[in-house]
Amino acid sequence: MSWLPLSFGAPMLLWGLIALPVIWWLLRFTPPKPQTEVFPPLRILARVLKSDDTPNRSPWWLTLLRLVMAALVIFALAEPVWNPRERIPVGGNLLALVMDNGWASAPDWDERVATASRLINDAEKKEMPIILAFTAEKANQQIGPYSAAEARNRLNAVRPRPVPADRQGVFLAVANTIGDSAGVTLALLTDGLAAKDDAKAFAPLLERRLANIVWAAPGRLDMVGLTAADNGLDRFSVTAVRAPSGASPRFMTAGAFDEKGRRIGDAAITFRPGDTSASGEIVVPFELRNDFASIALDGENQAAGVRVLDGTAKRRRVGLLSQAPTDDTRQLLSPLYYIRRALEPSADIIEPKSPDLLEAIPQLLEQKPAVIVMGDVGTIPEATREPLIKWMQNGGTLIRFASTRLLTAGNDEELLPVKLRLGERQLGGALSWTEPQKVTEFPSNGPFAKLAPPQDVTVTRQILAEPTPSLAERTWATLADGTPLVTADRRGKGIVVLFHITPSATWSNLPISGSFVEMLRAIVQLSRNQGAAGTTTEGVPAASLPPYRMIAADGQIEPPTGDAKPLQTGKGPLAVTIENPPGLYGTEDGVFAHNLLTADATLAPISRPTTSVPVIAESYAADESRDMKGPLLFGALALLILDGLIVLWLAGLWRRNARRITAAAIALILLPALLLPVSPASANDAKPDDQQAIEATMVTRLAYVLTGNSSIDSVSRAGMTGLTRFLREKTALEPGEPTGVNVENDDLAFYPLIYWPVDANVPAPSQAAIARIDEYMKNGGTILFDTRDQYATSLETSTSPATLRLREILGNLNVPPLEPVPSDHVLTKSFYILNDFPGRFAGSPLWVEASLEASNPDNRPVRTGDGVTPIMITANDFAGAWAVDGSGSPLLPTVPSDPMQRELAFRSGVNIMMYMLTGNYKSDQVHVPDLLQRLGQ
Repeated sequence: MSWLPLSFGAPMLLWGLIALPVIWWLLRFTPPKPQTEVFPPLRILARVLKSDDTPNRSPWWLTLLRLVMAALVIFALAEPVWNPRERIPVGGNLLALVMDNGWASAPDWDERVATASRLINDAEKKEMPIILAFTAEKANQQIGPYSAAEARNRLNAVRPRPVPADRQGVFLAVANTIGDSAGVTLALLTDGLAAKDDAKAFAPLLERRLANIVWAAPGRLDMVGLTAADNGLDRFSVTAVRAPSGASPRFMTAGAFDEKGRRIGDAAITFRPGDTSASGEIVVPFELRNDFASIALDGENQAAGVRVLDGTAKRRRVGLLSQAPTDDTRQLLSPLYYIRRALEPSADIIEPKSPDLLEAIPQLLEQKPAVIVMGDVGTIPEATREPLIKWMQNGGTLIRFASTRLLTAGNDEELLPVKLRLGERQLGGALSWTEPQKVTEFPSNGPFAKLAPPQDVTVTRQILAEPTPSLAERTWATLADGTPLVTADRRGKGIVVLFHITPSATWSNLPISGSFVEMLRAIVQLSRNQGAAGTTTEGVPAASLPPYRMIAADGQIEPPTGDAKPLQTGKGPLAVTIENPPGLYGTEDGVFAHNLLTADATLAPISRPTTSVPVIAESYAADESRDMKGPLLFGALALLILDGLIVLWLAGLWRRNARRITAAAIALILLPALLLPVSPASANDAKPDDQQAIEATMVTRLAYVLTGNSSIDSVSRAGMTGLTRFLREKTALEPGEPTGVNVENDDLAFYPLIYWPVDANVPAPSQAAIARIDEYMKNGGTILFDTRDQYATSLETSTSPATLRLREILGNLNVPPLEPVPSDHVLTKSFYILNDFPGRFAGSPLWVEASLEASNPDNRPVRTGDGVTPIMITANDFAGAWAVDGSGSPLLPTVPSDPMQRELAFRSGVNIMMYMLTGNYKSDQVHVPDLLQRLGQ
């Protein structure tokens, strides 16, 4: 029985309310107990003339009090529940409860546990044994049967795991445990995502003798996962997928983080109506892209929303070097043509301006390449030989190709991996084959071990290596006759590699095959951090990589747990399992990224199995019901105590024993109060915000808007802290520690300038907050909006989520016309002389209130008044440039990486603060003569 929002567990007891009229009649016509008096004769004489009637009924208010008490007891015995949820019908003799606890269940795990707890409670009332199994646990997990208490303890001990659900094995184990039991309630609490072979997984369970099925799934699949992160030629691309969600568009932001967890880039991802896949781009310089260690979707607290990166996601700078003259009319014959075509999509190619090795090699080394490829180079000049060897010793990778120049240069032990024969082998020559040689299986000790040998590649000419005991160890590719095609050797921290053929198609057709591209890319990957992720010190792929950093179910990157085992890289496709959860495997010297979603992954909703057994659909929700039996009984007890006191008073005992009865009454009255928690109270007329107001008025403070995004808020605070330190060092202003403000609740009047980082994922302010912001700007305050999207768009043509959100905010404010800061604006000279206002990025103008007549420089408000613009807008990420850590070191790099740009960013912040605090005093022409006189003009 349910009377919303109140229901009763034993509604039949409510029929007892019919007895209330009878109780009323009995109480109403039952007189109170007669008053007992001592028999003093004089008192009797004094009352002879008084009329003393004995009442024949109880007072109406006392009767009403007792009826209320009786009603409270009846309601309490009926087991009332406030804000009840519909009870999940659990019938039969056994409850089989199977829960998905994979990565997709992490965001609303508490609601799933609440739903499972209600099922266990219902089974407990019927004394049913419980089978409890989870689809993301080890194969040997214990699943019961349990008692209700044991099942509840097991449920509270389990947590979501960052792995996919394995329903097939778990469902089979549950089916075997059920056996031939009849009347089983099967409860399937799914994460809503379809898994491989779901229909096959459900089959063993549906074959059992089930009484009914409880099916629970999320009402809507809102999770978004990252499937790819590609470091392209001039930008970093991120791909995300979501489940089909109708026609609703969705805007998201993916943040790029370095190894220390600092946010150094953003990508706007837009799902158009009906799209299940979308991509975004981070347009930042090559050096900054190589610092990316992970990509995370804002607002997605689950493992699929995070993608870790290893060396394969970082682009290398590769230098190309050749002594052959450049001929634009015969590019296909150039020794660097096929090398350039193979590496351009995956590396940043640099080439010297001069073909002279004395100039070319220093030019390449100055740009600090990870790899240098010599296409047709013989003897290295002595002046450049030592710097080149030193570069290799420090971790550089040198790739050389055979040529006639190399034959004439002789053996150079430092710049060649093996000793060469000073003759060449070619088809039809003295050391010729009867037919061209093919490439055999790649040795397992080289970087090509995972590549399939090319079947259509042949070699007609090569440079032979002298047979030595170490030749096999240094060989990465061989021909059918056993001679080496590619050899390599360590040089300090670096590697020298030699292709025993030319880079053109004259000696072999390998350079025009797809295998050539794969082989070059595999070698280039070894140059990452002077050693590839997941390799030994000899550049050989490691067979077993220890867990290094793992992705938790909520998307956080944390140290590995005891369940994580080494990743076996040589066993085909690498699956995400309990023993190999997603994350980084390897050591500090190199890591391998093992991510949750593959490039072709999709998020499809699960389909309810078709069966003749009754299916009860249930939704996940936290249990907010409250048992009212206790409070009602407590109220009845309080009324009973009050009734007793009234009876004592009516009987006259109060008058004769006033002192003792009063003390007992006070104790009885206080007894219920002592049973309730009492919060301490004190006589204090202070308001909650008084202390904040006092602190804010004692010293000038920089303020920033709290967005609710911890990463953005931490950068904002670090940025305001850095600007505060700079102001203390360079000016007479002594600002206090910066303060974060909530535009919905906090008083903004204490701060002359508020920095607002615009985040597309943060909801727009309410109308009440907009009114407070508008009032703040009208009263002289200024808000600096920072969209932080300079490399994505411009203010006038932007359609980025951050700028769209800014337009939404400004659409509700009384914003004056805006213009970029004019060259004669007081902002350009309030403290430092500035031409522009860069932040972490450079290029976006700083927008301020426009003059009344922008075309007339004599009528600019900055020249004629002391008013200050109420709004500033930039996309240069000021806080990112100002942000410092505890030691004062910069947190985020500038783009481009230029120390002077950071200095100019701090100077921009100083000018903005001086302008806010002093107005346009420098525009006052009265001071011009004095300034000129002081300068001796």
